[in-house]
Amino acid sequence: MFSRSITKSLPRIGSRLFSTSTPRSADFTHAVIGAGVVGLAVARKLQSRDSASTVLIEKHGAVGTETSSRNSEVIHAGLYYGADSLKTKLCLRGKDLLYDLCAANHIPHRNCGKWIVAQDARQMEALESVHSFAESIGIPIHFLSKSEALRREPDVRAEAGVLESPSTGIVDSHGLMQFLLGDFENAGGICALKSPVTRITPIDSGEGGWEVTTRSADGGEETTITAETLINSAGLSAIAISNMILPEDRHRKAYYAKGSYFSYSLSTPKPSTLIYPAPIPGHGGLGTHLTLDMGGRVRFGPDVEWVDEPTDYAVNVKNLAAAVDDIQAYLPSVDRSAIGLDYVGFRPKLGKLGAVSSGKGFQDFWIKKEEGFMGFVNLLGIESPGLTSCLAIAEEVEELLYR
Repeated sequence: MFSRSITKSLPRIGSRLFSTSTPRSADFTHAVIGAGVVGLAVARKLQSRDSASTVLIEKHGAVGTETSSRNSEVIHAGLYYGADSLKTKLCLRGKDLLYDLCAANHIPHRNCGKWIVAQDARQMEALESVHSFAESIGIPIHFLSKSEALRREPDVRAEAGVLESPSTGIVDSHGLMQFLLGDFENAGGICALKSPVTRITPIDSGEGGWEVTTRSADGGEETTITAETLINSAGLSAIAISNMILPEDRHRKAYYAKGSYFSYSLSTPKPSTLIYPAPIPGHGGLGTHLTLDMGGRVRFGPDVEWVDEPTDYAVNVKNLAAAVDDIQAYLPSVDRSAIGLDYVGFRPKLGKLGAVSSGKGFQDFWIKKEEGFMGFVNLLGIESPGLTSCLAIAEEVEELLYR
């Protein structure tokens, strides 16, 4: 018996699960928890397997309402994460897959490129490091002359140098997620909305499958389903889900970086490329950068504020003045009075000192089959470049389960 919140999303439950010629001991082949862009990509990939039945379980009333829809929507090139990291591997593969998927399915995106700008010798050293690393693993990258930079973006200040990443772009994250959801459901996958997970029980350490218990939308009725495999892709709640399953000595503490974004209400200055400051070693983000949405609207952010819980979606006013100072360093003609509060996103972190770029404090993606638990793949700390990497992460999860 399924809860009402799941039943609404399972109109084909009778014919879908129990009219096949091959009887199953579990209700589903795969249960994926969390319908952000990564969970959607994973569920879609697993549902594409022969005779698979996949349920995608989401606590909210729509897909992708947390980190996946509250970010810069950048298709990253893979410049920052170190040669041997999972982030680099999956970003590079995911970038190619994402551009191809968007082009083939008319998902709004644009390969607009990105500038990383330096204002002094120290920042230029950081650009040199990024350039050397990118060249060493074959990422397209080059420095611009001062005259070319001035000709192309006359409003951008770069006193020491400009490093251009031509393979960086932007994507409509909502359009992408709607495509992934539609493709998943068209293949017979089932998305269970308004179904927060309350309990997970491995059957014989996962060898007999997994029991997943959810609560109905009104907070009352509970229902348990079974699945042969379990994928934890719960984003901001992934640590909590992981701690439901693993023994206490393997529990983790969740960390959250709150990022406020800022809007710009004037039509000028309006660069046509993304502008990033030089990366700061050990920083939790990539600085207050300038990005564009698919309509060409300029926005700035995010800043970084460490919080205990990812619940306060009020934009952080106290950081606005400092953010504007950062912006004016590379966009001096910006009108400070036209920069306003926009929206907030939270990034799930595996440590409070976790740096975005490689080096001290760097935290890689955690995408692993957990020892002692058959059929369980745990995805933790899936922040940037998670959007770029989503299709490659889906490949990685399938390989972990079936290689």
